[in-house]
Amino acid sequence: MNPDLLNLSSDRVLQVEDADGDDQIKAETLSPPGRCVHCGSIDLVGFGRREQWIRDLPIHGKRVGIAVDTRRFRCKSCGRTFYEPLPAVDDKRLMTTRLKTWLEKKSLRPPFSQLAEETGVGALTIRKVFDDCAQDLKDSLSFETPEVLGIDAVHLIRRSRAVFTNIPSCFVIEMLPDRNKTTVARYLADLPDKGRIRCVAIDMWRPYQDAARETLPGVPIVVDKFHVLKMANAALDTLRKTVGVTLPPEKRRSLMRYRHVLPKRFSDLNEVQRKRLDEWSRDFPALTKAHQAKEGFFDIYEAPSRSDAEKRYREWDASLDPEIRTTFGPLLTAFQNWEGSILAYFDHRVTNACTESSNNLIRAVQRMGRGYSFDVLRARILLNRHGAHRMKPFRRPGFMEKNRREDDRALGYGLPSADIEPEEISLGVDISTLLDLIEKGAI
Repeated sequence: MNPDLLNLSSDRVLQVEDADGDDQIKAETLSPPGRCVHCGSIDLVGFGRREQWIRDLPIHGKRVGIAVDTRRFRCKSCGRTFYEPLPAVDDKRLMTTRLKTWLEKKSLRPPFSQLAEETGVGALTIRKVFDDCAQDLKDSLSFETPEVLGIDAVHLIRRSRAVFTNIPSCFVIEMLPDRNKTTVARYLADLPDKGRIRCVAIDMWRPYQDAARETLPGVPIVVDKFHVLKMANAALDTLRKTVGVTLPPEKRRSLMRYRHVLPKRFSDLNEVQRKRLDEWSRDFPALTKAHQAKEGFFDIYEAPSRSDAEKRYREWDASLDPEIRTTFGPLLTAFQNWEGSILAYFDHRVTNACTESSNNLIRAVQRMGRGYSFDVLRARILLNRHGAHRMKPFRRPGFMEKNRREDDRALGYGLPSADIEPEEISLGVDISTLLDLIEKGAI
């Protein structure tokens, strides 16, 4: 038997047994406590023993359980009893600190059930270790509030989740467990330096708008243009399907085969695609009218100003053929309900395309790890310090420095103080780098 089998300086191995392929190790501490843990007195007497089962890292592929013969002491000075401390054991759980550290790192990748099978630790306990680790990671990160904030949703694990991005940098800065107004408003209310935000880009989800208006009063809200244009293409595709139902199989397959032609701008079509569109104009006049209407709606977003865009929309609305008006009904209703925020695009020219890209990457990460919980997925993407995480130096001035800066500013001075240690603040997760890491299997 190797007395140093555990490689723990505070314990000595007494016996090793094989129990159904697992190692059960009996051990004892080498040094008894010198003082009472309650009063500090050195006047101690033995007061019994107990056996504690501690989980440790696997050895040679075998799960390890350590039975520590723990001594109990009574202090003659204060009369209180205590068990001898176990330096190598985690304060909160019956496992070694090295196993806890190992589980913290591993819990971001394999499922909890797999780690439970490898170590013998219960999956619920591993979940609690992960929760503590994720909270520590979160506490160690401070995210910079962006000037242009993007809010969108991604459907993960049977639920829509709110995703926040720094639009100018195209960095993900937060993922929330749902997209309810209360959850979104709480996050926005807790943002530091909310005065930095000069614009918020959202999709047409009313709780986002309500939460932003309540927590960020006066900040312009812009409906992402891609969501609006997507509705125009969706209307055209719905009509294509309706028309296709009435056609013989051969023509229906042709319409299906060239469905990608309809969403494209006419200027982007090649000669073959334009010819196909001309053929449809003879066979499907309603579809041709709808395609022209779609093109006219897209032209609205080429307007140089808000007033010109509003004028173009009024003219487009008035020119819609009654035959296809119902086709664009959802788009007309959306524009009526969100007109102010839709037209705000022409004042600020911001889009949520960055958030749309992040959603695709988040789905890719989910596909790589079936069985992840949302919390694990969020920690893996957002909290873990991987290659896509961008940090920058940050100085957090203390109270005295803030006052001194105000006095210096009043006197016309602008010299920074050198007595505050620099920190780091997170800018978020770079989406393009995140994609590279996913393709390499590094996340």
